[in-house]
Amino acid sequence: MFLILSKLLPLFVYPLGLACVLMLISLLLRRESRWPRRLVWLALVLLWLGSTHWTANALARSLEWRYLPQAEMPEADVIVLLGGGARPLLYPRQISEVAEAGDRMLYAAWLYHQGKADAILVSGGHAVTNTPAGPAEWESMADILEMLGVPREAIWQESESRNTYENAIYSKKILDEQGIDRVLLVTSATHMLRSVRIFEKQGIEVIPAPTDFLVAQADWEYMFEADWGVQLYNLLPSAGALNLTELALKEYVGIVVYWLRGYL
Repeated sequence: MFLILSKLLPLFVYPLGLACVLMLISLLLRRESRWPRRLVWLALVLLWLGSTHWTANALARSLEWRYLPQAEMPEADVIVLLGGGARPLLYPRQISEVAEAGDRMLYAAWLYHQGKADAILVSGGHAVTNTPAGPAEWESMADILEMLGVPREAIWQESESRNTYENAIYSKKILDEQGIDRVLLVTSATHMLRSVRIFEKQGIEVIPAPTDFLVAQADWEYMFEADWGVQLYNLLPSAGALNLTELALKEYVGIVVYWLRGYL
């Protein structure tokens, strides 16, 4: 139940979901003289703020820049690659495909080929939002790692986890069995803050290896230096910016929920 609620409840905190709730309430209160109009305006303002590039980039950057890549990434006993970033081999797909967070697999494979670790532990079972009929996350990701030149014998599996907390719990069991306590943790930069704290809570020595950065330094600086036309564009609503805002808010909600449950 917690897993399902953890996916559903944040939807009502995101700008789009919250705006829909406010508009629904305004319909229920339509006989009132003032409140319906105020709620509609509030919904529109929230939706506009959440869909500007200024808001989206600021929120994403506040997460991504907590852990920046080291100039020379140190070696570790194993690379732990968190699930996500692959689409399973389900008809009509002919291969396992790279999804939005697919940089995780590219970066993990690159670190492996750089000799930073001798193996990659892919952590990911059947997520709540995935079809149970398909392969587990780790299977699709392992297929893509093989395409990237990582030998199958160097790919370890953790197939039980359904969220970030379980990634850490079940990975810890495998690491303990192998006598490993120092890992390179690969996940999306927006997801790294929560991931590091969860893994460290389990007593694992973590070297953050973030990837999938959505706000580059040059992009951030250009927002302040650009001419008025670009500044105006950044204030206009954008579906892409709204999606990035919701991605960042999802992480902040996750941090709060996990802290309340004692996972961090």
